[in-house]
Amino acid sequence: MFEKIIAAAQNSPKTVAVAAAQDKPVLEAVFAALERGIARPLLVGDEVKIRMLASEMGRDLSNITVLNETEPKKAALRASRLVRDGQADFLMKGLLQTADLLKAVLDKENGLRSGSMLSHVTIIEVASYDRLLFLTDAAMVMYPDLKQKAELIQNAVTVARAMGVMMPKVAGIAAVELVNPDMPPTLDAALLTQMNRRGQITDCLVDGPLQLDTAISAEAALHKGIKGSEVAGHADILLAPNIEVGNAIYKTVNQMTSCQIGGLIVGASAPIVLTSRADSARTKLLSIACASQLALYLKS
Repeated sequence: MFEKIIAAAQNSPKTVAVAAAQDKPVLEAVFAALERGIARPLLVGDEVKIRMLASEMGRDLSNITVLNETEPKKAALRASRLVRDGQADFLMKGLLQTADLLKAVLDKENGLRSGSMLSHVTIIEVASYDRLLFLTDAAMVMYPDLKQKAELIQNAVTVARAMGVMMPKVAGIAAVELVNPDMPPTLDAALLTQMNRRGQITDCLVDGPLQLDTAISAEAALHKGIKGSEVAGHADILLAPNIEVGNAIYKTVNQMTSCQIGGLIVGASAPIVLTSRADSARTKLLSIACASQLALYLKS
């Protein structure tokens, strides 16, 4: 499934502005993306260190633009400005703090404000599941209220549609399937379902509350007697009730299954690739491919 995204990205490669690009794992991913025809890099950062790392990696920078900015915060602002001015299509975090990158994204003069809430969407391909899974939010929005959950869904729907899932099925995850006034996530999931049915949340199908197993296993949904749900057993998007649940799902899938993962920050005027230093080069490459596709979708 990810290979289809890579193939699609190769048809219309985009330009990525890398903030504080003096980071070997990030450069490895960027060079791999360039070699595969997914994205063209604009490297913003400490030019001496970037060129030294590239030399150690045996990479030729003669056809790659390197913009010298030794201060990471200034590099973030400059890279963000490149995207804002249309010289690049999306932004990628290099060797700097996430908070500094997000400050640049939200900067009034150089940033990528869109009026929407910023959130993180994880894209997961698991060998045992017949579709991509989109998980939100495992990394950014900690304790979303009902309004924020509706925005999380719309952001995730945008990502899913950019990856070719035109009517994604959204599962509001909770510990039980029945609405329980003492369990706020079940109330939110039920309200989000009604908001979707009344056209307040669009371009998707929402159902909840659903437990994780009934969201992704048709057998579990049948065994538990869940009827009349178009989402149960076939979810495309998992809406976590809070960051602890989202992060636990992400880490469990990543550590205990055979999977491939990409991740993006969305809600800005352009996609943002923000990966962990612990993430593999493959994860970074897949994130770049997804960002390239999302950038194309947002401009279409």
